Amino acid sequence: MRIGIIGTGAVGGYYGALLVQNGFDVHFLLKSDFEHVRNNGLLVESKNGDFALDSVNAYCRSEDMPKCDVIIVALKTTHNDQLKSILPNTIKKNGIVVALQNGLGIEKDISEIVPSSTIIGGLCFLCSNKIGPGHIRHLDYGSIRLGQYRKDNPAAGITPELQKIADVFGKATIPIHLAENLGKARWEKLVWNMGFNGSTVILNATTDQIMKNKSSRAMVNEIMLEVIQGARVCGYEIEDNFAEIMLNATQQMVDYSPSMKLDYDAGRPLEIENIYWRPIAAAEKTGYDMQKSKILAYQLDFLNRVNG
Repeated sequence: MRIGIIGTGAVGGYYGALLVQNGFDVHFLLKSDFEHVRNNGLLVESKNGDFALDSVNAYCRSEDMPKCDVIIVALKTTHNDQLKSILPNTIKKNGIVVALQNGLGIEKDISEIVPSSTIIGGLCFLCSNKIGPGHIRHLDYGSIRLGQYRKDNPAAGITPELQKIADVFGKATIPIHLAENLGKARWEKLVWNMGFNGSTVILNATTDQIMKNKSSRAMVNEIMLEVIQGARVCGYEIEDNFAEIMLNATQQMVDYSPSMKLDYDAGRPLEIENIYWRPIAAAEKTGYDMQKSKILAYQLDFLNRVNG
């Protein structure tokens, strides 16, 4: 099996390196890091043990990559406009695309680009940062929750294709959980993402600082409960105590700046559209106004523009 990684950052770099370390044929598409990775390989600092790949299959143009059986999309969604030119060049006919991205609507967008491919969504529970060219630091967690996409988001169940990808990741020592309903799984991930990603930017705080402050924790909790109600009106039943489960999990993780906070600090575009505005719009179609999330999204839009 030949595997392609589109986006060799904190997510794609970490999981792709694990796949290589465990014997898989992996090909990496890079941009700014291309020369460094081609000449020096990848370095992963991990709580599970540091390791280096001295040589990797690195490319700066999708046209130069071999066609792959599986493509793992780990770009930030702010760069998803590039997929129209990348995916047709890199995926075999009837191949599998695995989208390791945050937010809603990702699988639908990809299916319109490569309609003959099987599309699988992946929700990463991972504390990982790219701290330099070809240099990934894995801080905590690392599991992926996988679900298969079906048009209009019905539950696909555990399909052979989904099990195939789960087996691949499992052989690379990546903890895997399977979701029968990808739509519900995406909303469950949004409970944390919509609660913490934007809040760390607006408050200029890490997860630990938010959790230790009574007011900020209460704010995040209220946003999480609103997201849960948004999921319900969209047809996905999530219990209210799921917010407390997410808060408790955050309490136990290392002090962490989510990807949106790191992007803001580095002056990069923020993933507001997929993580905030698409869920807000989906709930709005049913008549439910996610007011708290909307206010947060407006503030993020302002900061994103000011940040350039």
